[in-house]
Amino acid sequence: MMGLLRLSAASRTHVGHVRRRNEDSLLHGQWLYAVADGLGGHVAGDIASATAVQAMKAYDRPAEVDDLADALGRAISDASEALRRKTREEPGLSGMGTTIVALLWSGTTAVVGNVGDSRAYLMRNVGSPRNTLTQVSEDHTYQHLVAEAKMIPNLPDKLARFLDGRKDGRSPDLTTLRLHPGDRILLCSDGLSSYVPADSVRATLNSAEDAESVADRLVTLALDEGGRDNVTVIVIDVHRASGAGR
Repeated sequence: MMGLLRLSAASRTHVGHVRRRNEDSLLHGQWLYAVADGLGGHVAGDIASATAVQAMKAYDRPAEVDDLADALGRAISDASEALRRKTREEPGLSGMGTTIVALLWSGTTAVVGNVGDSRAYLMRNVGSPRNTLTQVSEDHTYQHLVAEAKMIPNLPDKLARFLDGRKDGRSPDLTTLRLHPGDRILLCSDGLSSYVPADSVRATLNSAEDAESVADRLVTLALDEGGRDNVTVIVIDVHRASGAGR
């Protein structure tokens, strides 16, 4: 029977080489991790991402395994409600929005939630020739919908779903993961995934280095590709807890 697990994590964010402000925000808690990417070109993307992350902090607490999905769903719903309140209080912020990708864990289970195109990846068997890398989240973009449904081509590559305080179609996708020692999870904004080749991301995640070094390397890769967007990463390593049985 699998013993108890512990998680270690490293988080990094960088404005990049082009943008004047960092519209990404992150939450690096004990039980909850999240990356939010304020929508570039929209009103106050930095305020949107920071507001969403701040609203979710109350959920960085232990939860029963059976309650993880409900708790993370409520956390993201509260983030959306916080955006709604913010725009009511400050009408000049109307139109702001953000993506969100988040992970909440307990015991040997985690739930990933996402709205938008910030991503979650799971690498299993890090450092082994048998490693596998899976994109856990699904990008909510019009181009993705076109590919899936064979709709009219050449729609702009932009978000079909994101948080902006409205409820129509803004609910998150929730995915449950059974965690194992040796797993490595990456949460990131598209400042990484849209610019760094997938093979480079995979090779970096498969490194035997610790989460801190891997997070540094991923940001460096994005900057080396031109740093055209803000980039944010959270690298989470899964370990067998000290003294846990097999």
